[in-house]
Amino acid sequence: MLKLYYSAGACSLISHIVLEESGAHYQAQAISFAAGDQFADWFLAINPKARVPALVTDDGILTENPAIANYIAQTHPESDLLPEHDLLLANQILAFNVFMATSVHIAFRQISRPGDYADGDDAASALAKKVPELANEYFRVVEGQLADGREWVHGDAFSLSDPYLFVYANYLGMGDRGDWSLFPNLAAHHERMLGRPAVERVFADEGLSASVTEWFQ
Repeated sequence: MLKLYYSAGACSLISHIVLEESGAHYQAQAISFAAGDQFADWFLAINPKARVPALVTDDGILTENPAIANYIAQTHPESDLLPEHDLLLANQILAFNVFMATSVHIAFRQISRPGDYADGDDAASALAKKVPELANEYFRVVEGQLADGREWVHGDAFSLSDPYLFVYANYLGMGDRGDWSLFPNLAAHHERMLGRPAVERVFADEGLSASVTEWFQ
């Protein structure tokens, strides 16, 4: 049995959606950052990085969304979330997800966790002012990829990249991290994701609304 440790509304939502889309049998346990659960000895034994997601498997423990998502897809090939026989597409999916993880996520952390990058209020303010510029640049790349009318990130077939894009599009919609109005194709993708039964089930499990601005209140 797989067990996912997540925090409601955090980036672990990606792995949670992938699990639900895959049809895997799993358990999900929330940890509270506000309560400091990530620093508890029992959780540090699972993930010494004190972050979510963490996935406990029969083979061992995995952390980091790209790795967790790939593992789920590879162990549940019937889900077709990662093509088995198209190496180029499989690695294009990985490349997209790594781009989201190392560019978009890092940019957004400059607002959510400025102390990881610099000290003091002036530095935090300077970091926050840079984020919309970076986010707009990164999401223009994605918008261009979606501009040919494709339904999902890599074409007609849903893949691991779609939950990844969806979660960071949610954060973009918070209003302080870029200009949502610049990305109509992204908005259309977002609406398609909201209509997927797996996403609806995960939102119910995590106690989330369709409005990301309500997640952290």
